[in-house]
Amino acid sequence: MAKILLVEDDKLQAKAIKKSLESKGFEIIWAENGKKAIKVAKTQHLDIIILDFILPDINGGEICRLLKHSEDTRGIPIIALTVKRSTEEKIDGLKAGADDYLPKPFSDEELIARIYASLRTKALQDELRRMNHQLMDVLAKVEILAATDTLTGLSNRRQFETLLEHEFNKTSRYESPLSCLLIDIDNFKRINDKYGHQAGDTCLKEIAEIIKNNVRKVDTVARWGGEEFCVLMPQTVKENTMIPSSRICTAIAENAFSGYPDKITVSIGVASIPDPQITTPEKLVKAADLAMYQAKAKGGNRVEFS
Repeated sequence: MAKILLVEDDKLQAKAIKKSLESKGFEIIWAENGKKAIKVAKTQHLDIIILDFILPDINGGEICRLLKHSEDTRGIPIIALTVKRSTEEKIDGLKAGADDYLPKPFSDEELIARIYASLRTKALQDELRRMNHQLMDVLAKVEILAATDTLTGLSNRRQFETLLEHEFNKTSRYESPLSCLLIDIDNFKRINDKYGHQAGDTCLKEIAEIIKNNVRKVDTVARWGGEEFCVLMPQTVKENTMIPSSRICTAIAENAFSGYPDKITVSIGVASIPDPQITTPEKLVKAADLAMYQAKAKGGNRVEFS
């Protein structure tokens, strides 16, 4: 059953319209002036508004504009009623936001026909909005999936590279520091060979959590590929990466991993800007990568700086 707001200051006419529409099964709320109409429209769920454009307090056109500019009420169809018949008056009513226009006097049959037409249009618009919301939700989920590593839930390499370029350009513009950590699991192949890929995947997920728990919320942690992880640390000079990177090393070395009884360690390479040798985002990651290989060459389970 459709709920209709009838805005009409003439009590006799309002009573007649209300009686006619209720006989067709509609639920009618009557408002005798513009202020009450606006209050009802903003506080109740309505399917249609039948609005007399000549009211004692607020002009019907102004009520239309107010309702159509509000997110909560703009989707309610408005059928304008007026004694004015000129084309100019009709155009003004439609410009104000009315969806249909019915000059007085009118027959009950014509009003009801206009109501059913408005309800059909509203149903189509509501369905379109619903489908649009569903589409937006799907697109948002697709964007998240496209930017996320499915195993660890971290940002993936493509997302990291996008953020890296953004942060690098911002850092270069404002001459602020930026640090990058490249983290590689020592002897990861041995984990897969000895206990299987499922154990390896479990280790990757647990290490991802350890890394996230030992950096700031403003830092970006990503799976770089295979057994490698990257951390981007904005507004961080090289010296200030020592504590979090050492903490990551220690936390992983001391962690008891699920399904893998042996000790797991990581090698971490750190690079930072400003640095005259690092002029691109790619060179920042490359410098961290070279430092990480130095850590591996020295036995792993350590941090090295570029």
